Amino acid sequence: MSLNKTPFFELRSGSVDALQFVVKTTDLDALKSELTRRFEATPEFFSGEVVAIDVRRLGENERAPIDEIARLLGGVRMRPIGVVALDAQREWAGAGALPLVEARDRRASGGKNDASQPGADVAAAGSASTADAAPVATSAGEAQARAGAPSTTLVIDKPLRSGQQVYAKGDLVVLGLVSYGAEIIAEGNIHIYAPLRGRALAGVHGNHEARIFCTCLEPELISIAGIYRTTENPLPADVIGKSVQIRLEDEKLKIEPLRLT
Repeated sequence: MSLNKTPFFELRSGSVDALQFVVKTTDLDALKSELTRRFEATPEFFSGEVVAIDVRRLGENERAPIDEIARLLGGVRMRPIGVVALDAQREWAGAGALPLVEARDRRASGGKNDASQPGADVAAAGSASTADAAPVATSAGEAQARAGAPSTTLVIDKPLRSGQQVYAKGDLVVLGLVSYGAEIIAEGNIHIYAPLRGRALAGVHGNHEARIFCTCLEPELISIAGIYRTTENPLPADVIGKSVQIRLEDEKLKIEPLRLT
């Protein structure tokens, strides 16, 4: 039998979607504190997710303790699979237990390993209508190709109960109530012509241009391209229960009232 063929397994080239944890500090205590703060309200949100540790935002003379960061991520139920690094960082970044991996997160202004915008930032709270950004966010692999691919619109004309989940490869239109515990996910935009009380995640494959439109905003969680906000951070009075649009501005969620008249 040829060494290249076997009935028991195959080795094939391919790509796997993963979140990128963009490291911007070597202070482990600060990382641990922020991870705990961001995820304690939603412990299942990233549970079991595979994640690549991205160190390309670090300074020229900074070195991150990769194995310790991997343990921190494991503590919030993420599963690190590798390290994304610049050529100058590869020697120390690949010295631990995790292998080096390539990220194909091309943005409009950059190419391979563009460190200027590898993923979502850890952003400070902005104005009353601007949300905190999550410290992990964009999908790797073929995310950008999918985000720009032709898509269709999925229309849901029934209420969604707790525990139900809907996924749309393009835009998603929901005509009924999204109850607490329900989840709607779209690679494109989300339009909700009813109260949103569960979770809404738009642009899930890295589409930073996606938006969420809602006629009554009362969510457990809202997210665009992985940058999210939960009820841990209360919504301001001018948008709670109101008709709004949600978009990204400078990698922060911006929530604006819709002027319907």
